Amino acid sequence: MYNRIILIGRLTRDPELRYVPSGAPVASFTLAVDRPFRDQQGNRETDFIDIVAWRKLAEQVSQYMSKGRMVAVEGRLQIRSYETQDGQKRKVAEVVADGVRFLDRGRPSTAEAAPAPTSATSAPAAEDAAPGGGDEEDVPF
Repeated sequence: MYNRIILIGRLTRDPELRYVPSGAPVASFTLAVDRPFRDQQGNRETDFIDIVAWRKLAEQVSQYMSKGRMVAVEGRLQIRSYETQDGQKRKVAEVVADGVRFLDRGRPSTAEAAPAPTSATSAPAAEDAAPGGGDEEDVPF
């Protein structure tokens, strides 16, 4: 079986960096990806896809990426189940990134002391690779 996704789009918001109880960093953001076809009015529809990055990649993403940046994300699709505080069961589809490539030059800011890398990759350890692969207490949301 093969589960591989490659997406190109723009960040809809700055990445949010958090740390799970085990101490592993996790960053989440949403990517706006235009569909390749147009509707009857000539407009393109856009999909908004949730992305999760772990460990070193999470730290790099949160440091160098920002809203509006064009990026390519490579990873795998994950369907995660969870229960809300009021007991309702929910499912969410997200892409667990193992590589991110910057496709635009970005907007320079005074906060960037070093030049942004052209790509970042990281293969997380199996126990921290994704919420479904580790302890349920490590789920960042």
